[in-house]
Amino acid sequence: MCLLALAYEVHPRHRLVVAANRDEFRQRPTAALHRWEENPTILAGRDLLAGGTWLGVSETGRFAAITNYRDPREPRRETSRGELVGNFLAGDRPAADYLEGLAARGGDYSGFNLLVMDRTGLWYYGNRGPAPRRLVPGVYGLSNALLDTPWPKVVRLRSGLARQLADDAGVGAGVLLGLLADRWQPPAETLPDTGVPAHWERRLASAFIDGEDYGTRSSTLVWLDNSGARVRELSWPGGVVREGYLDFA
Repeated sequence: MCLLALAYEVHPRHRLVVAANRDEFRQRPTAALHRWEENPTILAGRDLLAGGTWLGVSETGRFAAITNYRDPREPRRETSRGELVGNFLAGDRPAADYLEGLAARGGDYSGFNLLVMDRTGLWYYGNRGPAPRRLVPGVYGLSNALLDTPWPKVVRLRSGLARQLADDAGVGAGVLLGLLADRWQPPAETLPDTGVPAHWERRLASAFIDGEDYGTRSSTLVWLDNSGARVRELSWPGGVVREGYLDFA
């Protein structure tokens, strides 16, 4: 996952609304949204190379999503960050305990940002930032830096979601997918300097990334309330739609 905006306890009906794009190399093998065979309580896509995932929900009312922290100067760790989402969804440790345990060994992983939610609330931890924290109700944006770092595409997506939160029509699939399909390019002087070449900063600057070798592989929406969750995923290229529903235990 490389870009997402979420509204937590802001919408009148949905406890959580998420709009997210996953950007990845085209050749990396991926399974689209599905119930995992070894644990059907989990609804998520899957990275078939390392076995983890970038975003998912579970029948126990849990949600998790992860983004990489972009720093090409950092040595790459072997342990897959995608396992952090799957482990949380499959487990039963409270979100705060899960992140506290993870923070004690955060250095085992390359840079990441992890959002986890259970019935206790929504929590955030980035292993290149401060300690885990519980998030207050609000609208948040995340890409490949710490939560709410004001990269142009983060601000644009977060603001777009915030404008749509008055009713169900505003957070319908068509509206949210329109926000994620945004190919707007910000002015060059507003781009972050993350250590990658300037042409890559430009290439990664839009919400939706086109490219033959690298780009947006899927757009995912989540609507979650106290009784269940609905997830809708469009895989690119082609815009193949998959949708799943969970009733929480």
